[in-house]
Amino acid sequence: MALIDDTRAILGDLIAFPTVSRDSNLELIAYAADRLGAAGARVHIQTDETGHKANLVASLGPETGGGVVLSGHSDVVPVEDQDWFSDPFEMREEKGLLFGRGTCDMKGFIAATMAMAPHLGDLDLSRPVHICLTHDEEVGCLGARRLVEEIAGWDEKPSLAIIGEPTEMRIIEGHKGCCEYTTVFTGLEGHGSRPELGVNAVEYAVRYVTRLMELRETLKGRAPVQSRFEPPWSTLQVGRLAGGVAHNVIPGHASIDWELRPVSDADHRFVCEAIAAYARDDLLPAMREISADADIVTHVIGEVSGLEPVDDNEARRIVSALTGANGADVVAFGTEAGLFQKLGMSVVVCGPGSIAQAHKPDEFIAISQLSACLDMLQGLAGKLSTAR
Repeated sequence: MALIDDTRAILGDLIAFPTVSRDSNLELIAYAADRLGAAGARVHIQTDETGHKANLVASLGPETGGGVVLSGHSDVVPVEDQDWFSDPFEMREEKGLLFGRGTCDMKGFIAATMAMAPHLGDLDLSRPVHICLTHDEEVGCLGARRLVEEIAGWDEKPSLAIIGEPTEMRIIEGHKGCCEYTTVFTGLEGHGSRPELGVNAVEYAVRYVTRLMELRETLKGRAPVQSRFEPPWSTLQVGRLAGGVAHNVIPGHASIDWELRPVSDADHRFVCEAIAAYARDDLLPAMREISADADIVTHVIGEVSGLEPVDDNEARRIVSALTGANGADVVAFGTEAGLFQKLGMSVVVCGPGSIAQAHKPDEFIAISQLSACLDMLQGLAGKLSTAR
C-alpha cells in the first residue's frame, strides 16, 4: 500500500476515536501502541493520575541521545453547537479533501508519522526517532507538560523536535506563550445600606482589573526591538468578571478570568510578580481591616511557554533543507513547542493542514498537504539513514 493510502486509512481510524479533551484518549493510544509496536518501536505509555488519559512515546532506532521528536496531540475540541454536514467522527472524502474532527488539528500529522513508522523501523538510523502523542493540549498542554518532565529525566535526551500543528507545511520558529488564570475574591456580605461594614468582593475585583489594564499598557513599552509578532508586545486581557447577587447586597464573592500571552519569560514574570504584589500589599490589607477571612487567590488554569526564535536552530535548518523553505515565520496561536524548547531542544512547528480550518465545523485537510508532510518525513528518514 502506498504511503498516502496508508496515511489516509490510519487517519480514518484516528478520526473515529472521539478524543474530545473532556473524554478519555486511551482507545486511540492503545491503537497507536499496537501499530507502532508492530513497526518495531519501543513503546512507552505514560498515564495521568486519573488513569483515563495517556501520553505515548514510540522510539525507533538506536537507544542513544540526540534523537528527533515528532510530536502531536491526540485530543480534539468539542463539536456541540456546530453545524456539521456529516458525522464529525466519520472521515469523509470529497474533491481531494478529508473532512472530520481533528483531520488538520492534528491527527493528519499523527497519521503520517504512523504510516512512516514501518519504513523508519526497517532503516539503520544514525539517531533515534521518537513519535510522541500527548493528551489535553487543547485545555492547557497538560499531557505535554507531564511528558517533558519525564523526558528531562532520561539519560539519553533528544536534541530536536518537530511539532506537527497545521502550518500548511510552513516552518514556524516562534509563537507567544499562553497563560490563563482565575482570580477569586472572598469578601464579606452585608446589607447595601451599610457598605462600610462589608467587604465588597466585586469592587476589589474591579480594582484588580484596573491594575491589570495598567500592566497591559506597560507591556507595550516592553516590546522587543524588531519583534516579529503581531502585535509586537505581550498581550493581556480579561475574559470574564462575575460576582454579586442583587442590587442591595454587598457581594461576598467575585472571580476574574484573565489571560496573558507573553513574548518572553521575562514579561510573564513581570506581570505575575506585579499583580501578586498589588494584591498582597494594597488590596488584601484593606480587605482584612474589615474581615480577617477576606482573601484573594489566583488559580493557574494553564501556563504554556512560548516558542522563542533563536539564531542557532538545528530543527529549522533540517526542516528547511527537507521542505525547500527559504525562511521561517512566527504565528499568533500557541503550541506545545515551547515546552520542548525549555528542555534545551531546538524546535520548530511544521505540519499539514491550515489553522484556519481548526476548531470549525466541517474541519478538513487536503490530501496534497498529507503528501507534502510525507515527503518531509521521507526526506528525514533518508537523512537519518546510515545507508545514505
